[in-house]
Amino acid sequence: MHTTARPLCALALLALASLTLGACGDTLQDQPSPPSVLEPLVTQEAFPVYWLGGSFHGLPITHVGHNPGGAYEIQYGNCLVGGENVCATPLEIVTSPDNSFLPGGAATQSAALVRGVRGRAAQGGRSLSLATGPVVVDLYATTPALVSAAAETMVAINRPGAPGAPLAPPLPNTGYGRRPLPVQQPAIAPAGGAAALRAPAHG
Repeated sequence: MHTTARPLCALALLALASLTLGACGDTLQDQPSPPSVLEPLVTQEAFPVYWLGGSFHGLPITHVGHNPGGAYEIQYGNCLVGGENVCATPLEIVTSPDNSFLPGGAATQSAALVRGVRGRAAQGGRSLSLATGPVVVDLYATTPALVSAAAETMVAINRPGAPGAPLAPPLPNTGYGRRPLPVQQPAIAPAGGAAALRAPAHG
């Protein structure tokens, strides 16, 4: 990680800690995620991971996930639909290291220009995909206004940056999706290969 980013990351975790403690007194609100769940996002250096702070428009972080494809998702607010296994929250931001495409499929989409980069809006403006640097950032919210506000505010948790600042132009396809995951890599055999493992010991 760049040395200039470390103080910013530390401040981000401290700010989140104070927000988390402040929200715990509300018995009607699900317990926000503890600051420790953000440590993997802050410390990983492979690509920027975007977030909206410990709380956004009164919605605290309630879930942080990392899927097998490498994407990080951060959910804000309580479940509106679903429950423990399937939860649709008022706001979600997903950072994917596979920048080979903007998701959306056959859904009706419209072009969007946000902070200097082009993106695609869908679902009447309630979802937005932006390609910036080596990643694609997807925003999902209950209203177009919330998506728009989040797009103007989002910053990388593990890189220096400021809300509203121009976003980095998209890089050429990084080929991230073509690289096998660590669990897909074969185990490294010891020197001498399998024959060495089968060779009897000599006394």
